Amino acid sequence: MAYVTVPKDLTKIKSKMLFSLTKRQLVCFGSAALAGVPLFFLSKGSMGTTPAALCMILVMLPFFLFALYEKNGQTPEALLGNLIQCKFTRPKKRVYQTNNAYSALEKQAELERTVGRIASGAGKRGKGRRRLTRQERKQIEAVIRQAKGDGKNHTVQASLPFRNMHPDGLCRLDDRHFSKTIAYADVSYRLAGPDDQRDIFERLCDFYNGYDPSIGVQMTLSSSHKAGGGDLFRMAAQGDDLDGIRAEASGILQTQYERGSNGYVKSKYVTLTIEAESIQAARARFSRIEADTLNRFKVMGAAAKVLDGKERLALLHGLLHPRGEPFAFEWDWLPASGLSVKDFIAPSSFEFGETRRFRMGEMYGAVSFLQILAPEIQDRILTDFMDVEGNLLITMHVRGINQNEAIKMVKRKITDLDAMKIQEQKKAARSGYDLDILPSDLSTYGGAAKNLLQDLQSRNERMFNMTFLMLHLAPTKQKLEIAVSQSASVAQTHNCILTRLDFQQEDGLMSSLPLGLNRIKIERSLTTSALAVFVPFVTQELFMGGGAMYYGLNALSNNMILLDRKQSRCPNGLVFGTPGSGKSMSCKREITYVMLTTKDNVIICDPEDEYSPLVNRLGGQVIRLSPNSRDYVNPLDINLNYSEEENPLALKSDFVLSFCELIMGSKTGLEAIEKTVIDRAVQMIYQPYFADPRPENMPVLGNLLDALMAQSIPEAERVAQALDLYVNGSLNFFNHRTTVDIRNRLVCFDIKGLGKNLKKPGMLIVQDAVWNTVTVNRSIGRATWYFVDEFHLLLKEEQTAAYSAEVWKRFRKWGGVPTGATQNPKDLLSSPEIENILENSDFIYLLNLSAGDRKLMTERLNISAEQLAFVTNADPGSGLLFFQNVILPFRDEFPKDTELYRLLTTKPSEVAHNEKTG
Repeated sequence: MAYVTVPKDLTKIKSKMLFSLTKRQLVCFGSAALAGVPLFFLSKGSMGTTPAALCMILVMLPFFLFALYEKNGQTPEALLGNLIQCKFTRPKKRVYQTNNAYSALEKQAELERTVGRIASGAGKRGKGRRRLTRQERKQIEAVIRQAKGDGKNHTVQASLPFRNMHPDGLCRLDDRHFSKTIAYADVSYRLAGPDDQRDIFERLCDFYNGYDPSIGVQMTLSSSHKAGGGDLFRMAAQGDDLDGIRAEASGILQTQYERGSNGYVKSKYVTLTIEAESIQAARARFSRIEADTLNRFKVMGAAAKVLDGKERLALLHGLLHPRGEPFAFEWDWLPASGLSVKDFIAPSSFEFGETRRFRMGEMYGAVSFLQILAPEIQDRILTDFMDVEGNLLITMHVRGINQNEAIKMVKRKITDLDAMKIQEQKKAARSGYDLDILPSDLSTYGGAAKNLLQDLQSRNERMFNMTFLMLHLAPTKQKLEIAVSQSASVAQTHNCILTRLDFQQEDGLMSSLPLGLNRIKIERSLTTSALAVFVPFVTQELFMGGGAMYYGLNALSNNMILLDRKQSRCPNGLVFGTPGSGKSMSCKREITYVMLTTKDNVIICDPEDEYSPLVNRLGGQVIRLSPNSRDYVNPLDINLNYSEEENPLALKSDFVLSFCELIMGSKTGLEAIEKTVIDRAVQMIYQPYFADPRPENMPVLGNLLDALMAQSIPEAERVAQALDLYVNGSLNFFNHRTTVDIRNRLVCFDIKGLGKNLKKPGMLIVQDAVWNTVTVNRSIGRATWYFVDEFHLLLKEEQTAAYSAEVWKRFRKWGGVPTGATQNPKDLLSSPEIENILENSDFIYLLNLSAGDRKLMTERLNISAEQLAFVTNADPGSGLLFFQNVILPFRDEFPKDTELYRLLTTKPSEVAHNEKTG
């Protein structure tokens, strides 16, 4: 969906009484006549006719003004009242000044003592006298009046329009009004398909329809600058060879942060306001309202939570301190200090002397309201407003109208319009015109009112009054005006007008705070659909804290994507993309950040020798598995924690069975007797090591061959004959004890040099070595990241594919984070067992895909046509990211003039240039 029809503003249709005048006009014109006509006759004799007529006109003009003038739906007396309050009655400058509770009690006690002295003095002056004299009463009243003050808000704290905030998040606005705030997350609306967008829109309509007129709804969308963003990416120096890369990586992340919109944090809230007799009654009612609201957000797919008191105070503090001053508050501090919650959130000062802007601390601000004039509104209007750079707070105050009252009101307007139509037809008949020729506005409003009545009576539509406010904050007046003009331009593109509030900047600011209070009485009546077209959803974000790492920029919001895969239910990952789309570079980037920001181990299976420069620069160990290499890895290495069961031989025996099945090349697999003899041999060869677990007692393939031959049965000899090639033959590369340090944090198995016959067992052996490392790290609480490039090579063979499926099933419990990178997703759909790898991956990184793969992934991952566009002819480093239930389009423009880029790139021309230049 794109556009929704907006009903005409029927408040412009005034009920006419006598002489085609409204009630207000009749009263004002009558008052003008009562004031002006007697004045004319009284002054006519002394001043003459002309001067008396001029005096009469001057006296009557204000009444005519009050009868005919209206601005933004406000009457002249309302405008005049705003002017008087802004310029004369309210203090223009407010300062930060605490009102300590203990000091207030002392003042109260002093007041009581003073009044008591006056009263007791009256008693002493006459026996039995109890009544005070007039002078004494005046004296007491003056003391009390002085103690109370003038009732004006002279301090910043007194200007904040609420009584108290409770720890559970319940805010008391006044004697009878209470509010609570709920924060909710974004939903991927712009990337959803038409059917999904329509579903979200309809559920948003249900969201508003679910609140009765007694509940005030305040929708708040905040875009505020987050100070100290650079600290988020600063990697502390550790005094090693990687400090230079850490500094460069920190700079790159900071650049990406500034390039995106993460300097401005976008948040969404809904504040609900009710009227209740007591705080207990308010809590009881809110318990039901909160549950219903959370459920409505859940139906829309948006995570939501009720803010407690401290979280609401932190929210208010952030809005009132846009420069990002830290918030410090604990409930225990209140009794000890005697301060109120306002003292912890109030800014340093307020200045409300100017007509169209104000000052808050060191920042300038301006509040505007939106005039909705468009006949249709697009569902991305809020998105366009939120895309404007700067500190921005959008507020929509919504209050439902009783359905019966709304229908009656529309019927009255239709009656008024019909009466006006009759009057116009009478005029036309007297003038000899065609009766069907009517003023265009009359015809337009008449049709709109009838359509509105039909919507209210026969469709799931209700009427709401909505006040749309926009608060801009900036460090200078010039920047403030630029920000307001940018938002005004957005409003104009949607055929609306953004108008600055005159003499109501203080009321506008207080109405913008998420307290549920609306002091601005400029309202627009909208139906449910017209209200819901202000869709607050754009795209989901991934900006996790803690150990989160960088995965690109959100292509829609331009925000950084920071996530921590280890926090996922299933951290397994897959990377898909055509050659040149950036698969290997994405894996290398992730490896680099793991090494620079964590203590985790990283293991790489590298079939193309693409990772060696990076591994060497990061101080890792490259193990080149090749017949010509002296780097040996013993496939029979075992760790005493090799299996989660008590006996580690169970899983090791399974690996040896897979190894033997692979080298024997049988299409039907091992026979039962063959499995028995192999298992028996495994039990035999590990007995010396378990009795004395020293490296020299670790068995090798030669020991396995001897144990098989010792059994002297045909099945054992058949397995031994197949194994002999790998022990005494030309492929005996794996018949050695391990000679390399696989305890390094970063280990890369380079299997490019393995020939055709060795590559298959080599990949299986690498997987087993990974399992060994994972078991060691699990015992010390360290995670192990496992990256497999050209993942399809492991999936071609039954044994390595089965072992990979086992890794994807069980790695999470052992602290493993596996990632497979391959070109074609169809490689993972060759069998139900391998298909589980896709099902057990919460992290999927889709880069550019071919047409066939796009069709396949559309079906498997339920990708919409809008989302599919981001993996169609995508630039390198761009695509779609799937993390748990979040789908984000991303792009990653890595700066090329850096050492990190030279280490990460796999483009042949750039690699050759790097090798040539050293």
